[in-house]
Amino acid sequence: MRRPRGKASLRLALGLSALLIVFSLGAMALQYRATAAELERRERVLLTADLAGLAALYDQRRIIALRQAMEFRSVAAPETGMLYLLEGKDGAKLAGNIEAWPDGLTPTTGPIDATEPVTFMLDATGTPQAYIGVARELRGGFPMLVARSRAPTEDALAATRAQIFATAIVLIGLSLVAGWLASRFVMRRIDRLNKLADQVAAGDLSARLPGPRADDEFGALERHIHTMLDRIGHLTRAHGRLSDTIAHELRTPLNRIQGKLERLDGDPEAVAAVSSEIRGTVRIFDSLLEISSAEAASGGGTGLVPVSLSKITREVAELYEPLAEEKALEYGAVLQDPCMVLGDRNLIAQLLSNLVDNAIKFCREGDAITLSLEEGADRHVLNISDTGPGVPEEAREAVFERFARAERDREVAGHGLGLALVRAIATRHGAKLRVLDVKKGFSIEISWPKLPADMG
Repeated sequence: MRRPRGKASLRLALGLSALLIVFSLGAMALQYRATAAELERRERVLLTADLAGLAALYDQRRIIALRQAMEFRSVAAPETGMLYLLEGKDGAKLAGNIEAWPDGLTPTTGPIDATEPVTFMLDATGTPQAYIGVARELRGGFPMLVARSRAPTEDALAATRAQIFATAIVLIGLSLVAGWLASRFVMRRIDRLNKLADQVAAGDLSARLPGPRADDEFGALERHIHTMLDRIGHLTRAHGRLSDTIAHELRTPLNRIQGKLERLDGDPEAVAAVSSEIRGTVRIFDSLLEISSAEAASGGGTGLVPVSLSKITREVAELYEPLAEEKALEYGAVLQDPCMVLGDRNLIAQLLSNLVDNAIKFCREGDAITLSLEEGADRHVLNISDTGPGVPEEAREAVFERFARAERDREVAGHGLGLALVRAIATRHGAKLRVLDVKKGFSIEISWPKLPADMG
């Protein structure tokens, strides 16, 4: 049986990995915002400290001291990334490291502090840079600009973004690898259980998982499954033994009774009727023994050899062709060759005979019976359908049970064991039965496992 290889576990692992990545990226985004806020706060602190020193000098000695301080600080401006400019009332430069007032920037009145700073772009070093600063118009009409470059902050944030991106790539890669490894680990454990389930589904109730049980949830599950299979096997064997015992013990005295009846003198018709009833009862026991034997052998390959399902089906179809013609039925077979399977030739022929015989028995003049066999991708598909009365909907679920018969068919000869034997033989060969939903009649599909490649 082909199974999707770890799709569910892989989806779960990828989902958990994606969730971990989202949480990690969210945490890194919050960290980035916190870093950006801290760098901006430090910019403000440094700008405030610089302005506080200039304000103190201005309070003490006014423009002269302020001009000297700005000239002195302009010398170190390239290293500190500061901008200074002090202009006179006529707009002439008194001090600073830039020659003209930045475009679009207007000084405001107020104290020399970092309240209401402005951000602007200026090409002071040959490359446009962002600055944050304060533009004030001092008493007497002296414009003053003190600003700090935002390049260190932007460089630090760019480096942080690059680090976050690299970390995200690594994290995604590691998460995918971890998810894949976790999926492989889980799938190895699940595959063990799936293989066991396949063997049990094929009828091998003696199948067990090899090796010691791990002390985890999977190990506990394996132990529970083994315990369950032990119990099922015990009940199945007990049921089989009971059926065999009843069949054997009752068939023998019935045969003896029949032998004595044949030696008695009496009404020939009465003796014949009783003998016929006894023979029918013996046939029931024989069918029960055949069903039990087929069920007991289910799941094992003993006695199965490569056979042509096409050839067996063709022989059975030809065998029943005269009977179908006698009842004036439309009868035909469309069979694809060679359709090889691993099976028991006699049991397969018995399965086909039961199905064809049932179809002929219940069909009326003018009805059609069709046999088809074709090779599928994984299995050979055999279909036997007819346009007879079909099976009532309420009886479809129990159609393969022993002694199952529709109420309307009570007058038709039979004991309701034919389809039960069909199911037992199909199970013996690992074939799957399916009653198809058709508008008229009865149609059954049997999908047979292909012959293994190493046996072809």
